Amino acid sequence: MERLSRRRFLKISAASFGAGAVATQVVPLSQAAAGGEVKTVPTFCEMCFWRCGGIAYVRDGKLWKFEGNPIDPQSRGRLCPRGTGAIGAHYDPDRLQKPLLRKGERGKEQWAAVTWDEALDFIAGKMNKIKAEHGAESIAMLNHGVGVRFLQHVLRSYGATNFAGPSFAQCRGPRDVGYMMTMGTDLGSPEPTDIENTDCLVLIGSHLGENMHNTQVQEFANAVERRIPIIVVDPRYSVAASKAKYWLPIRPGTDLALLLAWMNVLVSEGLYDREFVGQYGHGFDRFVAEIKGYTPDWAAAETGLDAQMIRVTAREFGRRRPHSLIHPGRRVNWNGDDAQRGRAVALLNALLGNWGRRGGIYINHHVELANFPLPKYPKSDKPKADNPNFERYPFAHEAVTTGIRETTLTGKPYPIKAWWVYSTDLIHALPNQAETLKAIDQLDLMVVVDTMPAEIAGYADVVLPEVTFLERYDELLAGWGRQGWVALRQPVVAAPGDQKPGWWIAKQLAAKLGIPESMPFEDIEQYLAVRCEKSGIDFARLKAEGVIMGPKQPIYVDDGAPIEFGTPSGKVEFWSDQLKDAGFDPVPKYTPPEKPPEGYFPLITGRAPVHTFSRTQSNPYLSSLMPENEVWVNGATAAKLGLKNGQYVRLKNQDGVVSQRVKVKSTQRIRPDTVYMVYGFGHTNKMRRHAQMNGASAAQLNTRYKTDPLMGGTSLHGNFVTLVKEI
Repeated sequence: MERLSRRRFLKISAASFGAGAVATQVVPLSQAAAGGEVKTVPTFCEMCFWRCGGIAYVRDGKLWKFEGNPIDPQSRGRLCPRGTGAIGAHYDPDRLQKPLLRKGERGKEQWAAVTWDEALDFIAGKMNKIKAEHGAESIAMLNHGVGVRFLQHVLRSYGATNFAGPSFAQCRGPRDVGYMMTMGTDLGSPEPTDIENTDCLVLIGSHLGENMHNTQVQEFANAVERRIPIIVVDPRYSVAASKAKYWLPIRPGTDLALLLAWMNVLVSEGLYDREFVGQYGHGFDRFVAEIKGYTPDWAAAETGLDAQMIRVTAREFGRRRPHSLIHPGRRVNWNGDDAQRGRAVALLNALLGNWGRRGGIYINHHVELANFPLPKYPKSDKPKADNPNFERYPFAHEAVTTGIRETTLTGKPYPIKAWWVYSTDLIHALPNQAETLKAIDQLDLMVVVDTMPAEIAGYADVVLPEVTFLERYDELLAGWGRQGWVALRQPVVAAPGDQKPGWWIAKQLAAKLGIPESMPFEDIEQYLAVRCEKSGIDFARLKAEGVIMGPKQPIYVDDGAPIEFGTPSGKVEFWSDQLKDAGFDPVPKYTPPEKPPEGYFPLITGRAPVHTFSRTQSNPYLSSLMPENEVWVNGATAAKLGLKNGQYVRLKNQDGVVSQRVKVKSTQRIRPDTVYMVYGFGHTNKMRRHAQMNGASAAQLNTRYKTDPLMGGTSLHGNFVTLVKEI
């Protein structure tokens, strides 16, 4: 068999994803000619939260291409398809150009282009009125991305207290709370997974490659080249599954049954790390008693998997302990009990004893940065709106977006009358679009700050156009990893229109609100230079190189890395007294998922390597690689329904909501009882001309959801659809 090199693996993967063309090869015709003066500018990417360091190339004053920075620990000199296609954000024909004020009824997309002074005067007037009538706490911000830092700061200085991002309740929150309850710490971002050195890798709910978490994808390629056993659990035969030794096509919604059965095998067959559990485990005997009945034979009936395969795979990673890894996953808010599912993954890793061990979960580090001297924020005597006094979600350690939406709808514990929405499309990100739109109707002001006309921008009162990440300075990035580092984002080219960076918008807003002292610096370069100087960092060198690494420190216990657990017991909590005292299961328990109505299928969703959620569908480089999504249907199921590959259908969910049309992908790579779609398509915003009506929106079909009682995460995989032929 031909040895699979990392380079060849990445090439194969790109072709499998439909990304065979490298985005940087697609440039405007005006730049295609050879020659010309070329300059390079290091910066870091914002096409996703991984924030890889890159080097931008400018030819004759025009943005040409974007590549990985070799000294950056995130990119290691390589960028994913989205990163290399980032220059398309600069050239995107649909990007916002000028500030817009709504004219007419909300949602009708009738706008007047105005000056920045007019837009910010309008916003400040509305905010002052809301503050006078309801208090500054009634102004909330829902956001994503590092660029929001200065706007958040100004709003906090004004007295606002409610800030939340979908990255918690709609993505990693259940996992992080599960680890917090078990290990006393969440995993952070990026996760400290030692895929580079693991002897066995388990991916359950983690689609490496399709989510394009760059460093982990590169390490996964190395793992494939090393020919370690890889186990992939997924109803769909993903690209990662095609590289695995074992593919377990699990029934949707039954992950917890498999995790419990795996733990049962490790304990009953003595394949767990007795020394680690003995030294660091709390409540292990009670945990063992709780999982005794979760046998592989029991789990086989729930998951649709073979009982012997459950045993074989458990032995595979159990025998390689502690150098084996159950990947913690991301975007794991699926079924409404996902914090307990996250806790089960943490417990399985604890049984392997891989905390702080080579090939497991390493001890990560970062660089401490000094703060810029800023005024203190005013204090508030009101509780947080999303989770007042932790009564709604007792173990949420970050704010919950849908909690702010709930308060906006009910007015309890106090009214929310304004939303600032920064770089997140809540129409696509939150479940049940009708609830989001009803909440927006309760607002006196909604401001959307973005580079693109996101779906939610169509319902705004004011739309403020921000520059792309290649056109601005942002806050310093203090990265966590095997070695801490500091990265600088800096402008590569000028914005093509009247767009402004977030820090500038924040500074002008502060003046309009009467709090100019909250932004006590002339410009952001002065701010960054002061922070660097106070931190002992050479700002000139950082601008020249883009990345400065911190000191090396041990990442494994065997090399002297400290190991501690911030739980109430100070140990790994196999049995959680704090969960029991709060009325929850101290050990995860399995609840079977709901069954679909006759003729309906569970709808599961995922990501594409060439798109960033719902943000890039009009990017001229990335949209050429994937202009629309498809619905995956098993070939036998498609034949039974009389459907052909490439045929257009519409999806109708259990509540009668009908999607836009979407192509059928008839394939053997999915269970016969399940269908799958990539999230982020199906735009209806008229300003999004080049993405409008392309593919179908999975978010639109997500009308029913369950809320995780521990932390407020909302399920994304609780809806069922039937396929309706296009006439």
